[in-house]
Amino acid sequence: MAARTSSIIAIGFMLFALFFGAGNLIFPPMLGQMAGQNLLPANIGFVITGVGLPVLAILALAFSGKDNLQSLASRVHPIYGITFASLLYLTIGPLFAIPRTSTVAYEIGINPFMDGQAETIPLMVFSIVFFAVTLYFSLQSQKLVDIIGKLLSPFLLVLISILVITAIVNPIGMIQPPVESFTQNSFFKGFQEGYLTMDVLAGFVFGIIVINLLKESGSTSKRSIMSNGLKVALIAAVLLGIIYSSLAYLGATSVEGIGYLDNGGAILASSFDYYFGTFGSVLLAFIVTAACLTTSIGLITACASYFNQIMPTFSYKQWAIVFTVVSTVLANFGLNNIIEFSVPVLSFLYPLAICLMVLTFLHPLFKGRTAVYQFSILFTFIVSLVEQLNLLGAPVNGIHEWFSAILPWYTVGLGWIVPAIVGGIIGYLISTFKHEPKVSV
Repeated sequence: MAARTSSIIAIGFMLFALFFGAGNLIFPPMLGQMAGQNLLPANIGFVITGVGLPVLAILALAFSGKDNLQSLASRVHPIYGITFASLLYLTIGPLFAIPRTSTVAYEIGINPFMDGQAETIPLMVFSIVFFAVTLYFSLQSQKLVDIIGKLLSPFLLVLISILVITAIVNPIGMIQPPVESFTQNSFFKGFQEGYLTMDVLAGFVFGIIVINLLKESGSTSKRSIMSNGLKVALIAAVLLGIIYSSLAYLGATSVEGIGYLDNGGAILASSFDYYFGTFGSVLLAFIVTAACLTTSIGLITACASYFNQIMPTFSYKQWAIVFTVVSTVLANFGLNNIIEFSVPVLSFLYPLAICLMVLTFLHPLFKGRTAVYQFSILFTFIVSLVEQLNLLGAPVNGIHEWFSAILPWYTVGLGWIVPAIVGGIIGYLISTFKHEPKVSV
């Protein structure tokens, strides 16, 4: 029995709501301000990593036939599987994404009304209250949270739609020249900015939700799951692409009226105030804060459940408390610092995630040979690690300069692509000569 069209549309909108977290709203406006007149290529790059690759992550999981990311990544090695999955959950959890929910809510909901006062104490108080509520609901039945989330997403979408339509019809000002970092290679810069959404990493987690819902709706064969999964993903992708591109345009046209601001949360809040005054700003603050709260609860729940599964010595409640406390502490570093801290981690993890995704689709071609996974991931790992260590000031200048000289696209953050291909070829040759047994396709 095939899934009905109504079910596919409903799941598509649900997937859009999962990706359409309030936290992701802050990156397109910031991209727009920085890219300026180079908005088009920068936005294309951003949409590829912020929309296209997350869709492929979901399809990769469906194509693989695996139940979760850990089992998929275990095609490289069981230890790699649990390590990569754990790092992913920590990244979209207590290290970056969960603290970001609180700071985005603060930047949009509280900071605009502080009249330039020091934010240390207000941010601390806000984050403690925010995460106390998060922990309370994380330990309760999720039904109320689900209901609130389903009500908030449409309201948030309506508000953002009103803002971007207003900005398109009556832009705040003219698009300005790009800032220095976007004067050259703006496509590749936008491509890397898309990492900040963390949606490729989240896509591996959301994928199993989509697959299970499709199975419940009547998609039983791998072919029908892939076909209907593609339709579901395209619905979410089109909606996200429109929203992200519109917000990027808003950012690009906002500079004349509100100036260059430190982060996308401030840009959104100031733009709302510019068009709709205090009432609009208060309404936006309330809905974004509530939306961030439901996202935070969902992430705490997902991370605590996963780590309770792999380390059952600690209960779900204990993991939830630990992750909430860690998130509260990190939230007090502020939104700008959280984003800055996340850049090297995401720039390291994304190539590994993209490589795993591509290998998953090519799995039948090389008949699932483990060495192909291992050497391709290993070479990607080395290049990404050197690049990030160099950015952090570690003594790897010699290797960095050598990579810069021999690897295509290394200077724009994509130097791992050729080594990943070479590693896959080497792995295939080695496995052929060793007569390595094939794994299941």
